[in-house]
Amino acid sequence: MSLTTAPKPRHPKGLYVLFLTEMWERFAYYLLAGILFLYLLDNKTGGKGLDEKHAADITGTFLALIWLPMFIGGMIADRYLGYIRSVFIGGTFLAAGYFGLIFPGDVALYISLGLIVIGNGFFKPNISTLLGNIYNKEELKPLKDNAYNIFYMGINTGSLLCNFAAAYLRNKYGWGYAFGAAGVGMVIGLINLAANLKHVKAGDVRKPPQKEDMTLGQICLYVFVPGIVAAIIGYTLPGLLFHTTLMGTPASDAFVFACIPIIGFFISIWVKARKEDKRGIGALLYIFAVSVIFWSLYYQNFTAYTLWTEQHTDRTITSPVMEKGADWMGLLQQVNTTPRPVDSLDAHMVAIRDAHGEIIKTQGPDPYFHNIPRSDWPPSGQNVKLANAELFQSIGPFFIVTLTPLLVALFTFLRRRGKEPTTPAKFGIALFLSGLSSLVMFFAVLSVASIYQQKVSPGWLWGTYFVITAAEVFLSPMGLSLVSKLAPHRLTALLMGGWFLTMSLGSKVAGLMTSSWDKFPDKRVFFLIWFVAGVVGSVLIFSRIRSLNGIVREKTGEA
Repeated sequence: MSLTTAPKPRHPKGLYVLFLTEMWERFAYYLLAGILFLYLLDNKTGGKGLDEKHAADITGTFLALIWLPMFIGGMIADRYLGYIRSVFIGGTFLAAGYFGLIFPGDVALYISLGLIVIGNGFFKPNISTLLGNIYNKEELKPLKDNAYNIFYMGINTGSLLCNFAAAYLRNKYGWGYAFGAAGVGMVIGLINLAANLKHVKAGDVRKPPQKEDMTLGQICLYVFVPGIVAAIIGYTLPGLLFHTTLMGTPASDAFVFACIPIIGFFISIWVKARKEDKRGIGALLYIFAVSVIFWSLYYQNFTAYTLWTEQHTDRTITSPVMEKGADWMGLLQQVNTTPRPVDSLDAHMVAIRDAHGEIIKTQGPDPYFHNIPRSDWPPSGQNVKLANAELFQSIGPFFIVTLTPLLVALFTFLRRRGKEPTTPAKFGIALFLSGLSSLVMFFAVLSVASIYQQKVSPGWLWGTYFVITAAEVFLSPMGLSLVSKLAPHRLTALLMGGWFLTMSLGSKVAGLMTSSWDKFPDKRVFFLIWFVAGVVGSVLIFSRIRSLNGIVREKTGEA
């Protein structure tokens, strides 16, 4: 009698359809995220010309709000619309928002950012849920973690390419063309999904709500109405009572206050859950809370690290071949020492203001030369070509695309020997690595006599992005996978929205810290705070590792 072995399961085509859809959506989103702060700061080529505090506040608030409505978008999909329809609705809002940024004026800016926030709330949790549902088939379950890793490569392929498009278009044609490219990318993603629907329909499966679940009306009454009221209170009350703000700006206070009812809503899900669901939901909420620390560190990329790149990093291209190629592709900006009106800065590169709070102007070279010794300046009128600041944000996605296959292979190698870290352990490792990424920047400050008199090597940014990217590979796709494993099926998209809420809170914390950038003349202190935060997060995970492993094993049969 001959024995035959069952064929090894293969990834279905739906994975690659969703991979490409997500790639183009992330191309659009990260293009905007990479240049929004720079656009708000720019006062030379058609940007908004805001100061660092207000630009960081708007950027941090947008990056926070972009993740905030995902739980409601997920719940509406769970209960009413289904996941595919919700993805198309979200994608349409996103495209409209990106194209809207082409138009000048503050009204167009805020309406467009609002459309993007709404669109992301429908798109992001539901495309991730679609993927998880496809892999709920018994024969595909062992491939779920790897599927999310591959899916995550799609995210980062898009975010790798977008910054080159953004640099080229804003250098050659202006900010509007860069924003328009984001809209085009989103449309391409939707066309790809529409053309391949047959491969993803298997994931559009909903479970009926249970009696303990809130209805949409109840959520509006108990979550959104209190959230709106809390936001209004946060916006007005601190100023009335204390004649100041709690978080730096009224908008930040409003955001923090509005989050309180939403956080309470997720806690209520755990409180009301059935016994068989309670442990899984509780484990997710604990991991969500600690993950806020990771995302606070990660979103320094779009705020503090962007400032560091713009102000303190040597962005000259040393290789003539690379300079010629980058210049031919339109990826270099030109600066010179010809005097022009610029902001007056003190010894710590903080803008000097008059009695009315207005920045005092003076005649001087391009601000890039503020912390370059005068002896190293080029002759007056001679241009120096620099890499655009947003190009450095492609370093992280580059490492994601290159590191993910290596780490997946490593995990596979360790799994076969029974030594692969458990999913909760990967979270703990990620938190520790994220802290180390800030320690790299601590040493970057020490690498020169004074960052206010000398530029710092870009190698330090490569180092910190390498470490935070390794952390990201350990944590981010595992978060998506863990929600798919531990959440009750009828609440998967809702709790997927809860996972993205951690990104919302983390990005807001990052923005708040960057708003205080000028209050840290010794930047070592700024980066040391984040190092300690990462270590504390790691300790919080490993302090409960046995319990978390047990819950995952109970729900999935493996940790």
